[in-house]
Amino acid sequence: MDLGFHLAHLTFDSGPEQLGPTLTRIAHDAEDGGIARLTVMDHFWQIRGYGPPEKDMLEAYTFLGFLAANTSKVLLHTMVTGVVYREPGLLAKAVSTLDVLSGGRAGLGIGAAWNEEESKGLGFNFPPTKERFERLEEALQIILQMWSDSEEPYEGRYYQLGRTLSVPKTISQPRPYLIIGGVGERKTLRLVAQYADASNWFANADFPHLIDVLKGHCDAVGRDFDTIEKTAQGRIDEETTRDSLLAELERLRAYGIRATYFSSPLSDPHRAIDLLTSVTGEVADW
Repeated sequence: MDLGFHLAHLTFDSGPEQLGPTLTRIAHDAEDGGIARLTVMDHFWQIRGYGPPEKDMLEAYTFLGFLAANTSKVLLHTMVTGVVYREPGLLAKAVSTLDVLSGGRAGLGIGAAWNEEESKGLGFNFPPTKERFERLEEALQIILQMWSDSEEPYEGRYYQLGRTLSVPKTISQPRPYLIIGGVGERKTLRLVAQYADASNWFANADFPHLIDVLKGHCDAVGRDFDTIEKTAQGRIDEETTRDSLLAELERLRAYGIRATYFSSPLSDPHRAIDLLTSVTGEVADW
């Protein structure tokens, strides 16, 4: 099982002026300790569960570029990009740029977006749920086309591209890792079956039910269920111990989870990194 560290909480004791050095140390310690993936939120304000909106938050793709410059092995992606935050052509280009400059270590996490308060606060278009999911499907089609050899126009309901040119091509082959976040049974998991490499669910999800739903969508579109990586999001807090962490990973393993991303609300992130790196060798062959 791969372990990932999700950099969601960024208000550290050392203050914003030390964010660069602090994140550099986190990235180095995580990679050196066997953590295989580093992910960031694609938000502009802090979200509930980690603090009020006024807490520190960084723009995702600038942040990923910084992490790429300070690592050499880990997979890097958002968890997850809201489809309304960037035009699909720009998003495809941002990820392919990250992929080339990182030596083939970029992925894309994407979803339909949910933070209406943030979007309206900063002037992002935030259409109704149905339209956001329709835009998400068009965006997936555009991004995959731009990562292919096709330069053909794209004509959708919401997006029209005259030429889907993107060079240089990605180093990741056949394209960067694509993960869709969310557990929506009618729309999200159908999009996973049709387009994605992986699906991401919260660690407290009803895994047996979601697995059955995803298998049904795979059957409907002719996709091999086993080709989709199932991943989960966990959390490390003050009460987490090495034993409780291993027990949680064992539980997730039983459901076929192949990668788990852990975030932490701790103001000292190094405790979370130390816990994760203490078990990477033990779970690597799971």
